[in-house]
Amino acid sequence: MSGVAALVPMRHNSERVPGKNYRMFGDAPLFHHVVRTLLAVPEITEIIIDTDSPTVQEQCAEAFPTVKVIQRPEHLTAGEIPMNTIIEHDLAQTDAEVVLQTHSTNPLLKAETVSRALDIYRTESCDSVFTVTRLQQRLWDQDTKPVNHDPKVLLRTQDLAPLYIENSCLFVFERNLIAQTGNRIGPNARMVEMDPIEAMDIDEEPDFLLAEAAWRMQQETP
Repeated sequence: MSGVAALVPMRHNSERVPGKNYRMFGDAPLFHHVVRTLLAVPEITEIIIDTDSPTVQEQCAEAFPTVKVIQRPEHLTAGEIPMNTIIEHDLAQTDAEVVLQTHSTNPLLKAETVSRALDIYRTESCDSVFTVTRLQQRLWDQDTKPVNHDPKVLLRTQDLAPLYIENSCLFVFERNLIAQTGNRIGPNARMVEMDPIEAMDIDEEPDFLLAEAAWRMQQETP
């Protein structure tokens, strides 16, 4: 496997949790946690933060001088800009053949999980890897039709065939995949299952409070 560039896109403004990327989370601003995790992964050769935030830029220069910070162009700062467009812009800033993309809003992500995803990419001849969370519950669609179970056969939920939620914590893909397919997940992808707590994503204010509580509990556990 050639060089691995870890991309972490983050905007200055957040609609639902104001300033969340640099808001204090436990012992440090939120985005520091994922950067610390990535720095602990030996397979990663370059960390790139794409941002329009002067706060993030200033903190990176002080706390993480080895991290490459890209100023996001004005035309890519709107919230509705597709992530693939941002990634394609960032790829022009690196020569790495393997791309790992994550988010600052996954502060409980472990270095071991990142290494496991990269190892699967390296050893299983796939074009991409993405993280998922297992779901074993009785699901119904909007028309009150069962999705994954027979209501006449009440299996225990742990005996249901599992479904998997794409949790967006982590994507690994070959450099040209988006240009070729329009997606970070290719036709020959592999999944990496994550523990639901590790996969917690901060999207709303309650998510921030729950994730921070989980982080504090982890710090107190020997």
